[in-house]
Amino acid sequence: QVQLVESGGGLEQAGGSLRLSCAASGNIFRVNDMGWYRQAPGKQRELVAGITRGGSTNYADSVKGRFTISRDNAKNTVYLQMNSLKPEDTAVYYCNGNIWDSTTGIRDYWGQGTQVTVSS
Repeated sequence: QVQLVESGGGLEQAGGSLRLSCAASGNIFRVNDMGWYRQAPGKQRELVAGITRGGSTNYADSVKGRFTISRDNAKNTVYLQMNSLKPEDTAVYYCNGNIWDSTTGIRDYWGQGTQVTVSS
């Protein structure tokens, strides 16, 4: 059974930094694209940043220049470095991975979410 486990959320002041991590584990043959999404209260879940297996990245306009997504394929882990945090970054952050499970094939998996709260 494939699982994504996030860590690194918490409370930070505006202007500060946090680093999120998401590790995939289980019966993994290969991890393809990975990404970070977020959902604020009363809003829809939105893409924050994505990264391909080869390292190509894309970002939401609201986080460009402040957030950096990266990955370690050997560890099946994706990271999100968040700098210059703003109160509007407050949300639950979810990790997503398109993963080839050795027994069940390819599908998307989600982490349980980690809360990020930015105080003004």
